Amino acid sequence: MIIYIGCDLGGTNIKTGIVNLETGTVLHADSIPTHSQQGHDAVMENMVDLIHSLIKDSGLDKSDIQGLGVSAPGVIDLKNGNTLFLPNFSGQWRDVPLGNTLSSALNLPVTLLNDVRAITYGEYAFGAGQGVNRMACFAIGTGVGGGLVLNGELLLGFQGTAGELGHQTVEINGLRCSCGNYGCLEAYTSGPAIASRAEKAVRQGFTTRIADLVDYDLNKITPEVVARAAKEGDEIAQEIWDSVGHYLGTGIANICVAFGPERVVLAGGVAAAGDLLLKPIKKTLQERVFVMPVENVEVVLSTLGSDAGILGMASWAASKQSQLIIP
Repeated sequence: MIIYIGCDLGGTNIKTGIVNLETGTVLHADSIPTHSQQGHDAVMENMVDLIHSLIKDSGLDKSDIQGLGVSAPGVIDLKNGNTLFLPNFSGQWRDVPLGNTLSSALNLPVTLLNDVRAITYGEYAFGAGQGVNRMACFAIGTGVGGGLVLNGELLLGFQGTAGELGHQTVEINGLRCSCGNYGCLEAYTSGPAIASRAEKAVRQGFTTRIADLVDYDLNKITPEVVARAAKEGDEIAQEIWDSVGHYLGTGIANICVAFGPERVVLAGGVAAAGDLLLKPIKKTLQERVFVMPVENVEVVLSTLGSDAGILGMASWAASKQSQLIIP
């Protein structure tokens, strides 16, 4: 077997799994809270303990593990294995030698990658992106990220930042985004953006069942609640999803004319809305793309779910073995 470990260092949890790359399956997985407020040294120590425990509990020998891939939500120095900026982490995570620290402690080769690029690569290698050479992935959740595979290669760009699809401008004078820009796709299609729009509709007195579904505790409004209302025929909720799909369709249209993907994969919690998104996205693509046969571009949902990042990191580590940080 070809065995690698994939690890996702998230702002809330650290998820890790032992992956059989011959079958594209997660053999054993575990997770712990990140507790980034404890500082990067403590977090890295916890990661080492988690991986040691994972290997022990799996019944495998340490010698069976051929490498480790770690994803993180921020800007990473891919060459030296340092985190340059992790915006959602407490404390200072600038220039943290994450790769070297883990490699030395675990005596394993380590490679790093941005978390959404890892999801993209996972879907390409084992999920909804299999079988194509040009693919785009939009991961839609608390934020909106993405990645691009062109001619079978993950597009990295400067410091691995290629693929920040959520920060393309879709409204010139639009809403302020968390990144500082105005009119980003993320500002209109992320989970918080959907919940905020639904809350605003309730407060403005529009006729909608959204408030009923959360017992009038508006803090409990989520994209899942808005999706449920829409599926039950709520017109306001349907309008919200039509708008979200329109903006996503606009963003996908931009990617289509720039990169010509064969397939676009929608991942993340918001993508669970399914046809509520797919229908307006496909309608918008037909309305906005004329320089290429956009009807041939497949827009599909992720098939790997929460395993995409772990599978992607394990596969990426194996593909980049010669470039890994080796103790």
